Parts: sequence; C-alpha cells; structure tokens
Amino acid sequence: MLSYTLVMEKQRVVVIGGGTGTYNLLSGLKKFQKEIDISAVVTMADSGGSTGRLRDEFGFLPVGDVRRALVALAGDDSEHQELLRELFLYRFDKGEGLCGHNFGNLLLVALTDILGSEEVAIKAAARVLRVRGNVVPVTTEKVDLVATYSDGSEVVGEHEIDEPSEERAQHTITKLFVTPRARLSESAESTLSNADLIVLGPGDLFTSVLANCVVDGVAEIIENSDAKLVYVCNLMTRFGQTTSMGVSEHIKQIFRYVGRAPDVVLVNTGTFPADLLARYAEDNEFPVVNDYQGSECLVIAEDLLATEAVKTVKGDVLKRSLIRHDSTKLAERVMSILKEER
Repeated sequence: MLSYTLVMEKQRVVVIGGGTGTYNLLSGLKKFQKEIDISAVVTMADSGGSTGRLRDEFGFLPVGDVRRALVALAGDDSEHQELLRELFLYRFDKGEGLCGHNFGNLLLVALTDILGSEEVAIKAAARVLRVRGNVVPVTTEKVDLVATYSDGSEVVGEHEIDEPSEERAQHTITKLFVTPRARLSESAESTLSNADLIVLGPGDLFTSVLANCVVDGVAEIIENSDAKLVYVCNLMTRFGQTTSMGVSEHIKQIFRYVGRAPDVVLVNTGTFPADLLARYAEDNEFPVVNDYQGSECLVIAEDLLATEAVKTVKGDVLKRSLIRHDSTKLAERVMSILKEER
C-alpha cells in the first residue's frame, strides 16, 4: 500500500521598508522559517550616517538598510554565528575617519569593490551570515529621495527629509519621488510578484516605506497583486514627516502612492512609558491616533509595544527610535493574518 506525505508549500512573506522597524519584524518572522519564506525589499535612498558617508566616498548603493535586514535574518544557532551578527552590528566610536562607521557597512562596501556588484556582494554576505531568507535592493540604480513641501520647495536627500531643519519641518510633504527615475531591480520584481503576503513597515512612512514605493514598477506590482497587503502603522508621529497624522491619513498616503489601501492595518494600543513620551514631546512627536472610521481596511488594534529599553550605540550620530514594536508580538500577528488566508 502506497503512503503519501503531504508537504505544505511555504507561504512567501515580503517585508518592504528599511531601518530598525524592518529589522524588528524580520527578527520576529525568522522564528517561523519552517512555515514561511521570508524576503525583505529595502530602500536604496538612505543618505545619512555611516551609509551616507560611504555612499559619497565610494559611489556604491547605500548599504545600511541591507545590513540591518541581513543581520535580522542571520543564523544564531551557535556562538560563532552570534559573534558574526555582533560583528556586523558593531559601530566604531573612536578613530579618525572610522568613528561612526559600522563594520558591516564597511564589509559590504569592500565586498562590492571586490566582486564588482552590490547584489553579488549582498548574496556573499548572506552566505557568511547564513541568512534565513532573502534580502534584495528595491533598485540597483543610484537614486536620491526628493520631497516637495506645501510651500512649493523641494528637499533632496533622505537624511535631509528624515531630519529636517526647524523651519522646513513646519511644512507638510505633498509629493515624494526619486531622482533620477529608476526601475525596480529584477530580484525585487520577482520577489514582489510571487508574494503571498506583503507587509509595509514598520518604519518612517515617507523615508523608509514609501521610499520603496516611488521606484517605478513597485506600486504597479503591489496594486495588482493577489497578495494580502498589511501596513504596520507607526507608533509615533515623526516631526516634519507625519506631524499630526493619524491612522486614517497614513492609509490615505499609502493608497496615493501604491494604488490600493492596505487590507489590514496593525495599530498599537500598548501603554507608552511616561518618561519616553516626555522626551518625544520635546521634539513635537506624539503617539499616532487611531482615527480610522472607514470600512475599506481591517484595523487590528492591540498591544504591539516592546517593553525593553532601547539601548543607544556609541558613535551613532543619527536620531533613532526609543519606542519600538515588539518583534515577537508583531511577527505572531502577521503570521495569524497569513494563516487566515489558507
């Protein structure tokens, strides 16, 4: 008598974004690698900190968001693998010319110089780290992020948009695009086209999430995809980017740039520590209010907040989030949404 073993095909989950938000979600999803194939499509518009310096000096694509995604998905089953992860995250806090640089960024630049291709360098680093997933740049063309503001002025550069001057932050972003116009990479196109679930965020709405969607071809694939679209809403507003924006305005912006509203929006209801709220308030940043009353999106509101304190890294000159999503809570909720599709 013949026996058959039914093997369930892994569902393909694609996370679009960059920065620490994407890192947190990928770190959580990695625990479900036996059930899903994980891919990260990351922005290539980063221009701040160590990444920006290396981009200016070597002319290669920015590596910071790629590095974080690689580390998030890296193997961690042994002391050797954990040491490699720590090495890729290590940031120099002294040394003329080295201070502020991240070792992983330097290694990716060196690999690109040796191998002659950013994508080949990413694959090589993935093998070194035994990455459990796939990390692809949204485009292999060199671009700058550009924002047009309500006063008609334009700002070029992700870092300048992400950390605007006091005067610039008084105006709202009315248009986002990249210059020169660029096409999504073949690897990003294949990854997005085969997705069963696409997750936007978490991360800064304009400089991490939508920075990917304004690359030619990305929005078209997402708009026409059969994959369920999930948006992980920001925990806090970002001064000069999403000032005073509630959940409903976030959804409107996604619809504007992607061509479809998210099927599911994840919103945090966890209680923020009072001391951290006070520090954010000093920068005119506050919790994102769930003001959505429509019926097009399913809004799931629950405690998604990380409880552990965020540690600052010596030598890091960029403004980092002090309040973040809990990687396990977030990944488990994403998995529950995916399983509802089966």
